[in-house]
Amino acid sequence: MAPFLNQIAFSPTQTLLLPPSSIPSPLHHFTPLFPRLRFSNPSIRCSVAGESATSPPNPTAAVPISSVDCVVVGGGVSGLCIAQALSTSAAAPNVVVTEARERVGGNIVTVERDGYLWEEGPNSFQPSDPMLTMVVDSGLKDDLVLGDPNAPRFVLWNGKLRPIPANLTDLPFFDLMSIGGKLRAGFGALGIRPPPPGHEESIEEFVRRNLGDEVFERLIEPFCSGVYAGDPSKLSMKAAFGKVWKLEQTGGSIIGGTFKALQEKNRASKQPRDPRLPKPKGQTVGSFRKGLTMLPEAISARLGNKVKLSWKLSSISKLDDGEYSLTYETPEGVVSLKSKTVVMTIPSYVASTLLRPLSAAAADALSKFYYPPVAAVSVSYPKEAIRSEYLVDGELKGFGQLHPRTQGVETLGTIYSSSLFPNRAPPGRVLLLNYIGGATNPGILSKTDSELVEAVDRDLRKILINPNAKDPLALGVRLWPQAIPQFSIGHLDLLDVAKGSLKKAGFEGLLLGGNYVAGVALGRCVEGAYEVAAEVNDLLSKRVYK
Repeated sequence: MAPFLNQIAFSPTQTLLLPPSSIPSPLHHFTPLFPRLRFSNPSIRCSVAGESATSPPNPTAAVPISSVDCVVVGGGVSGLCIAQALSTSAAAPNVVVTEARERVGGNIVTVERDGYLWEEGPNSFQPSDPMLTMVVDSGLKDDLVLGDPNAPRFVLWNGKLRPIPANLTDLPFFDLMSIGGKLRAGFGALGIRPPPPGHEESIEEFVRRNLGDEVFERLIEPFCSGVYAGDPSKLSMKAAFGKVWKLEQTGGSIIGGTFKALQEKNRASKQPRDPRLPKPKGQTVGSFRKGLTMLPEAISARLGNKVKLSWKLSSISKLDDGEYSLTYETPEGVVSLKSKTVVMTIPSYVASTLLRPLSAAAADALSKFYYPPVAAVSVSYPKEAIRSEYLVDGELKGFGQLHPRTQGVETLGTIYSSSLFPNRAPPGRVLLLNYIGGATNPGILSKTDSELVEAVDRDLRKILINPNAKDPLALGVRLWPQAIPQFSIGHLDLLDVAKGSLKKAGFEGLLLGGNYVAGVALGRCVEGAYEVAAEVNDLLSKRVYK
């Protein structure tokens, strides 16, 4: 979820049986089992042992605002990071973020109580340089926590949790795949496989063709469940894993494309790395000392009264002078803002309704993105409830586990929260974050909280927990009715239609952002925020010199 199972930190380069270093700027880890995931429209179902998530004080001030450089609609991670990047820019120092809810952070929800600290939305992030830049600029460098890069990641296969290979030297020895399956993957990666079909391939089609059935069924299918909570037969390879897709396009095969990308990287001028940034070791994931909520709260505190909470956008229009007028329902009454540019970081289905008066074509395209439901279920067991074969020196160690849909369990995956980051559970207790639902199991919408906890507990007793262990402590169940946008076949075309229709209708300064644009991983949302901020700066600079 996150990204959900992003915390498990499975790298697509690992799952494609390539060494992580072989592909420049690899895709984000399958971390929080969903840490890359961002969610929308949450429904809090229960928090048996938890209080409501921590929220920053409302910075909204009833101060008249005449005109600003940019209004960012949506106070989630994407919107806040765009605003932070813009607020330090000479081209757009005057920025306002508006959020319909009473708190910032969007789908980031951290809960702390009785010695436990757990996430109910995204769970972690891949510590890429753009992500670390945002962390440092937000004043959180000293609060950053990173998972152990040597901790194993597991996939359930034939009733047993099997580690996935951490690097190329592990490939001959891991037992998740047969010798024949490994050979098929190796030959396919070299280019000995059927040619591309000439149409947009699903993830399933691409992987089965290039790497074989075993790689798909035992690695990529559960990976897709963890990152997108999606159906790989419908997800687009080009849209969801574009960097890997491009390797075949540019090099004739995955290996050929990798070598070509490395050559281009070596030829390109290398920019010096920001010396302020931490240097993570290996393939890992990150969070903060008091959970992910620290990031939006820190950015909001820095922006101060530029963040407006409980402001619900009711309409948007373009004025004769080329600027935009936005009308809001606020606790102080109806308020109008005038802005040179607007960035919509709200979910696509919300943006669709607001933009319909401006462009029916854009609204129609945005309404077609699908967000399946996902539930985050946090439970705790005593340490002695863990099966002995999964303990190392008496401890549960690892990032977590993924469950292929063919293995007879309903849960998508489980994150070992108390093993991944420090101070997440009391001594002697194990905290497990489980995700259930997704595109292949929308029926969770009809389940009660107790039924979801029972489903998770039943699955865990088949795999990780002793069958005769005591009942778990149910800390929280949070259902996200519309959780993660699916990057299905045709996704990029629909996105192009939406953006192109707005420009064609004369709304060049009205931009789209957020996870359905940049990617579902939390880290990709931050990287996408920098990209959108650069686009806004470019628009404002052109406006100045007209």
